[in-house]
Amino acid sequence: MPAADTIVALSTPAGESAIALIRLSGPDCADLGQAISGRSQPLRKRFAHFAKYLDIKGDLLDECLITYFTEGQSFTGESMLEVAPHGNPLIVQKILADLMARGCRAAEPGEFTRTAFLNGRMDLSQAEAVSDLIRARSDRSLQVAQRQLHGSVGRKMSELTERLLSVMAHLEAYIDFPEEDLPGEDQAGPASELRQLISEMQDLIETQRYSALLHEGIKTLIIGEPNVGKSSLINALTGADRSIVSDIPGTTRDYISAFMMVGPWRIEILDTAGLHEAGDAIEKIGIEHTIEQAETADFFLLVLDAATPSPTLPSSLLSRMTPINTIIIENKTDLPAAQSHADFLPDLRHVPMSLLQRKGLAELRDAWLQSIDASLSQPQNDGVVVNARHAASLGKAVDALELASSKLKDGELSELIAADLRDAVEHIGQVVGRVDNERMLDSLFKQFCIGK
Repeated sequence: MPAADTIVALSTPAGESAIALIRLSGPDCADLGQAISGRSQPLRKRFAHFAKYLDIKGDLLDECLITYFTEGQSFTGESMLEVAPHGNPLIVQKILADLMARGCRAAEPGEFTRTAFLNGRMDLSQAEAVSDLIRARSDRSLQVAQRQLHGSVGRKMSELTERLLSVMAHLEAYIDFPEEDLPGEDQAGPASELRQLISEMQDLIETQRYSALLHEGIKTLIIGEPNVGKSSLINALTGADRSIVSDIPGTTRDYISAFMMVGPWRIEILDTAGLHEAGDAIEKIGIEHTIEQAETADFFLLVLDAATPSPTLPSSLLSRMTPINTIIIENKTDLPAAQSHADFLPDLRHVPMSLLQRKGLAELRDAWLQSIDASLSQPQNDGVVVNARHAASLGKAVDALELASSKLKDGELSELIAADLRDAVEHIGQVVGRVDNERMLDSLFKQFCIGK
């Protein structure tokens, strides 16, 4: 933003509340704080003043708390002012209108955090963590966002960079001082360190999947033949009538989704069309959708009717089901004809259940949580988790290191190897924002809430 601008925005959600928060950042904050509070003396820094808010005409708008932060000691690194009036939307709008009448400009989405990044108050991975923290919908995603906000990604990138610079220094010594009395080039040392760096960065890239599951939810498909209790199961798990329950086979023609929590994990659960020989064109399309959804599913709940023979499942579905991503639910155990299906896919976990009598739900949740914890254990690399943007930059860094490693093995010139290493350093730097890419920053911060 232009240097002379003072920006303003509501930082709490729109609507009625006990208290709202309006934030300002820019060079006019000290004068504005004094003017709106009607004080003859400047506001004390980092102190909450209880004051009357006087508009530009001198009329009382509300009684509120006003806190002033000096340049260099605020979230954005600029002078900041926080006004906390009552959360009546009419009062909030009057205050915002008054501040803009005094020369403030409405902030753009993410502009406060972007200003903090540009002023060196945080790196780009920490700035992204602000948005992740606001949008976190599970305990696990909240923990990851908090770690990243405290610099876990930045520290890991700094460590990788320092190790890479050490390799570069070793190689470039021979470029800069070829005639000096330096020891013979020991390629085994740099080669080994490069392979270790590549391995660690590939492990980091793999955590992108973990990040996606945390923020989007673990996609879980409820599958099975018609009328085995799939719709009853999603209703019981979510505590709401999300699906129509009927004795008529094929009632669910397409998938129905809902979100729920299992322990600290956010789950996107989908009730799908029954798997059987389709009776009409619409039903056939629904079954095809089930197979398509299975291609991208993270977890499966396969529901069986304990009183009927075990089903025959499509090979494409069976190939996706493993002991760590599937639980078989043997429903209708209350029926006289019910029998165990333990010999059906015996490597998978089985949970007996009677949805009619509400028996087995607690056991299912326990088994489900154990399976998720086993398949999504805490990532290595000190718990660092990268997002898609980080993974893309690290992928380019790995490509550059692979080139350098290959050239080192082939005995090519140190100058060529060093050029690849410098490319890798640049790509690692992009993770934390050591870039000058205005378009990338615009795209990233436009995803933020206004006032953040």
